[in-house]
Amino acid sequence: MTKLSLGYIPLTDAAPLIAAHEIGFAAEEGLSLTLRPAPSWSALRDMLRAGQVAAAHMLSPVPVAAALGLGGTGAPLSAVSVLSVNGNVIGVSAALATRMQAAGCGFPFSDAAAAGRAVFDAATGPLRLGVPFPFSMHMELITYWLAALGLYTPDRISIRTVPPPLMGAALRDGKIDAFCVGEPWGSAAVESGLGTLILPGSAIWALAPEKVLAMHTPWAEDNPDTAARLIRALWRAGRWLAKPGSRTLAAELLSRPGYLNLAPEIIDRALNGRLVISAGGAERQVPGFLEFHGDAAALPRPAHAEWIGARLAARYGLDAAQAARRARTVFRSDIFRTALEGTSAILPAPGADTRPDGFFDRREFSLQRG
Repeated sequence: MTKLSLGYIPLTDAAPLIAAHEIGFAAEEGLSLTLRPAPSWSALRDMLRAGQVAAAHMLSPVPVAAALGLGGTGAPLSAVSVLSVNGNVIGVSAALATRMQAAGCGFPFSDAAAAGRAVFDAATGPLRLGVPFPFSMHMELITYWLAALGLYTPDRISIRTVPPPLMGAALRDGKIDAFCVGEPWGSAAVESGLGTLILPGSAIWALAPEKVLAMHTPWAEDNPDTAARLIRALWRAGRWLAKPGSRTLAAELLSRPGYLNLAPEIIDRALNGRLVISAGGAERQVPGFLEFHGDAAALPRPAHAEWIGARLAARYGLDAAQAARRARTVFRSDIFRTALEGTSAILPAPGADTRPDGFFDRREFSLQRG
């Protein structure tokens, strides 16, 4: 039995790691996993860089940022699998929600353009918006969304970094007015009466690669058999999680004190896409809110990494062509495809991995892509 330590942040989309360990998919691959929670994304990144964990549940832009020289120095990172697609929510403080409602906002939960305008119409000053990390899909969704509406200007918005479990506390303490965070921490803010959800991240981009399995590139290349066994175990865990009959047990597993330490009912909301958006109990059903499997969701597509790289290059003033080249090398579809050989996985032809047009269908975005 090969022993591996894996790092993660307590989020619903850490479910593939937890299911692989608890249900036995890792053991079937001859792996004994030790799951190590981290208090923040920067701490988790540093654990991986220091070799304290062999792999980590990681924000998809972090390996791309590392390849572009952003976020400090360290060994190169590779995304060898996508662990989850979507799963984020955008919410506002109770006070801001009250003003939005007074102005006639009905919180439809599907119209990204209307939601963005409603937030800024009700704001009484620059919007202080919390995201879990500067290099995150939360940041990319927020900046893409607001820039498309002409609202992303320094005088109108201030973005602050807040660890996911502390997002509700930041609302309570008046440090932020709004947030973008992965579940269950948006629902936890609603449950405590501190926030109201106004939009799922999938209303901005319907197929956003949210979390990846990140490894040190040299380790992944020097240990191909172990890396492949871990990728297969997590892929099978994602397939299990995608079955409706698995979700009650999954919510119970994630709710345990050693993992998320929250009521399973709150975690179940994300797994089923049935979100309670306000303290009054209003619900919204969101198809495809959080995906672990299907439509080759786990395939790390270089085209997606290139999109992330382009966004980072524009924001940090980097050379666009060089950023695109470096970003493409980070999402390792080659390692993933080799690992899944001999399984029932149905993947698109390899040549499609690097073609943006193969994955950026206009219907994926609710706003015009720039």
